[in-house]
Amino acid sequence: MDASATCYTIIHDDLLDTPSSQDLRNALQKGSDEVKLETMRRIIVGTLNGQSHPTLLMPIIQYVMPSRNKQLKKLLHFYWEICPKTDENGKLKQEMILVCNALRNDLQHPNEYIRGATLRFLQKIREHELLEPLIPTVRSCLEHRHSFVRKNAVFTVYTIYQDHEHLIPDAPELLETFLVAESDATCKRNAFVALCHISQPTAVRYLLSMADQIAGMDELMQMAVIELIRKEARQEGGHRARWIRAIFELLNSPSHTVKYEAATSLTTLTQNPAAIKAAAAAFAELIVKEADNNVKLIVLDRFDALRSKHEHVLDSMVMDILKVLNSPDMEVKRKAVGIALQMVSSRNVEDVVLFLKKQLQSTLDGDFDKNLEYRQLLIQSIHSCAIRFSEVAANVVYVLMDFLGDSNNPSAVDVISFVREVVEKFPDLRPTITEKLIQTFAEIKSGKVFRGAMWIVGEYCNGAADIKRALFELRKVIGEIPILASEQRLLDEAEAADEAAGVPEKEEAPKAITTTRVLADGTYATETVYTSTAAAARLEQVRAAAKPPLRALILGGDFFTATVLASTLTKLVLRFSELKSDAQTLNTLRAEAILIMTSIIRVGQSKFVTAPIDEDSQERIMNCIESLAELQNSKAVHEIFLSDTQAAYAKMLAAEEKKAKAKKALESKKAQVQADDLIQFSQLVTKRNSDEDDFEADVVRATGAAEVKDDFVSKLARIVQLTGFSDPVYAEAVVNIQQFDIMLDVLIVNQTNETMQNLTIEFATLGDLKLVERPAPYTLGPHGFHNIKATIKVSSTETGVIFGNIVYDKQGASDASVNIVLNDVHVDIMDYIKPAYCNEAQFRSMWTEFEWENKVNVNTQISDLRAYLDHIMKSTNMACLTPDASLSGDCDFLSANMCARSLFGEDALANLSIEKTEDGAIQGHVRIRSKTQGIALSLGDRITLLQKTLKT
Repeated sequence: MDASATCYTIIHDDLLDTPSSQDLRNALQKGSDEVKLETMRRIIVGTLNGQSHPTLLMPIIQYVMPSRNKQLKKLLHFYWEICPKTDENGKLKQEMILVCNALRNDLQHPNEYIRGATLRFLQKIREHELLEPLIPTVRSCLEHRHSFVRKNAVFTVYTIYQDHEHLIPDAPELLETFLVAESDATCKRNAFVALCHISQPTAVRYLLSMADQIAGMDELMQMAVIELIRKEARQEGGHRARWIRAIFELLNSPSHTVKYEAATSLTTLTQNPAAIKAAAAAFAELIVKEADNNVKLIVLDRFDALRSKHEHVLDSMVMDILKVLNSPDMEVKRKAVGIALQMVSSRNVEDVVLFLKKQLQSTLDGDFDKNLEYRQLLIQSIHSCAIRFSEVAANVVYVLMDFLGDSNNPSAVDVISFVREVVEKFPDLRPTITEKLIQTFAEIKSGKVFRGAMWIVGEYCNGAADIKRALFELRKVIGEIPILASEQRLLDEAEAADEAAGVPEKEEAPKAITTTRVLADGTYATETVYTSTAAAARLEQVRAAAKPPLRALILGGDFFTATVLASTLTKLVLRFSELKSDAQTLNTLRAEAILIMTSIIRVGQSKFVTAPIDEDSQERIMNCIESLAELQNSKAVHEIFLSDTQAAYAKMLAAEEKKAKAKKALESKKAQVQADDLIQFSQLVTKRNSDEDDFEADVVRATGAAEVKDDFVSKLARIVQLTGFSDPVYAEAVVNIQQFDIMLDVLIVNQTNETMQNLTIEFATLGDLKLVERPAPYTLGPHGFHNIKATIKVSSTETGVIFGNIVYDKQGASDASVNIVLNDVHVDIMDYIKPAYCNEAQFRSMWTEFEWENKVNVNTQISDLRAYLDHIMKSTNMACLTPDASLSGDCDFLSANMCARSLFGEDALANLSIEKTEDGAIQGHVRIRSKTQGIALSLGDRITLLQKTLKT
């Protein structure tokens, strides 16, 4: 078969019984137009599927071709396109002379639709004997009064010239003359595109003559002009300056499509800073004016690529990019802010921060449904700017501190981490920041924010007056102390009020209240408490009463915050003692701090708290009490409380800065030029080796056509044997996984001396897999072989199984059918999972949110903890989120968090907790969490399977 023959699509035939050629002939001869339409549809579908019906050619010419029905004429065009037009010798059939005559009549038909449709059909004909008699008529259609006929005639001339240049040798001159005389925009565009393909110099000559009119052309024509300029620019025709001027004019086009293509093309024509800025300005305008969020994201990506190649050239446009923040889409906002932060410099940082501050204020009273998420993004952006540029830190820190009382916990946590970093890096701001922080204690609602704020106050509050003020404000947010005595008094008052009101104490059996608790190892246990209804109601009334914020957290069972409070009180008193101030005041403050801490322990052991105090918190608070009790006896205590924690935080910041610098250096190192690299002169470099952007290269990169990784060796590694070597039919498959598709390339070999008829592979799937089309039956000769391809759609990241059988009929046996069962093909989940990264807050949030958990016990012969972690990461394609600094060192315990994301956007989290026993073995477990059950179970099965294979 000719390699250039047209390939048609196989259409599913929904008719159960295939009509014979005689039945179809009778329907064409005696049927109405509706019957003929259905019959022609049946003939076309049958022809596409291999049933050519050669005897029907003449009846179709006799009974269908004379019809005036437009739908029948359209179906006839489809049929003439696909029907066999040549005989066994490769010569045009005699009947096609009649077809050619009918086509000439249609090309001269008074109805413009029939003329245009016939011209469109001729664009698909490749037989020059059929086309040659029609050339004069096609040429005359170029002068038809209706634009529909003219625009189709142009492309017909183009296709005929492409395939058979000798039939219309003067096509370039013909189209050029047509272009000059034509007034319809679509016809001009079609003629220009055709001219670009068949005679580019002629098209260039025409474009140069129309250079002054490019800005006023139609949108389609302008797109064709840009395409021609792209092609011409690669050939160095000597008109580059004129092309650049033309593209500059098109940057002001009202059409967004033209503006985008012009800006993209301009960067391929020249790397001049002025041109780069003009292209970037066009991109920025598109980002703001275009309504489609997907287009915004695409243009933002293009702008970012331009910015990365021309560093600091576009920094002045940062405010133009920030205008995109008015878009309601959160993804667009996030990408725009990320690009803007890359463009921030010392010259524009104040304007950027001022704009972000205004946006932050607007989130307080806006109705945007993702205000909280947007606020968090803005706070993180301002944090990044302030840390990089010290001159704006003082300007923004006080504004951000107004958000410490934000009900949105992540935003407030981001603010307190920012304040902590600013206080450490900028000592001059410490007094005012701590003063402002002390004033906001009453507004803070979150325990995490309280812990950060108290740590800052404890570390950086230095003056005697500031320490007194801090202790006073802490006392206010704790409320009346001792806590237990005041709560008990409220309970007694409630009882007295009930008695005074004459409410009788109900005589009833104590009520059992059962609650579920999470134990230290992560398992669940039930706890039953017996209490009377009236006493429980009074206790709930006391608990529900309005309380200061820090007191409410302590009574709610947040004893971690209570330990930070105890540590802060200890630091403040110790620092006050080093100031050599009044001894009486020192003793008063010390006694008050000890009283607060003891009252926390006492109330933590009472019934007034939601959960009793844990041993760790109690031990920590007791250590603080002992440190204050032995105030003058130990210098080591002073050093531990007042120096070591601050030094540890400074060391942590330095490590993060070092890591960020190393990452930046690694990224910049990729673009560095080595000393012994060849010097390339752009004037001498061929276009194939040029570093300039190229539209075709972009298309190749976008379609992945350049990435050919499928070689013979990789195919051998993916072969799965489906049948045994002794089976009558041997089958093996190469499994190709391409994102959401699985392509099975099955090789079938007939190992017998008999012909196998109706041989079919019947595939079935288990899991979220779906067979797209069933393989057709084949006839396989003795010792013959055949390749069959089957496509399977994947809809989720869940391990699936493909199974099936081979069925065929033996030669000479009408009812004997042979069935061979195939081996199962397991779809590996690892092909759909890639490493992903998230910060600690995001990990904890998702860990809490995800409802499916799979716990796998560790059972391995690996004796090194870090080696086992690396083994799990490699086998599950997960990224380790725990920093290397936390994993380094010699220890018999290891805990690490891991994260991965599937191609379907599903997140998978894992926590590895292992320890080394005395005999050198590793024990522990891996906990996997995800939103869907399939990915959690599949990852767990993967780990279990790998542990078994590792053993063997």
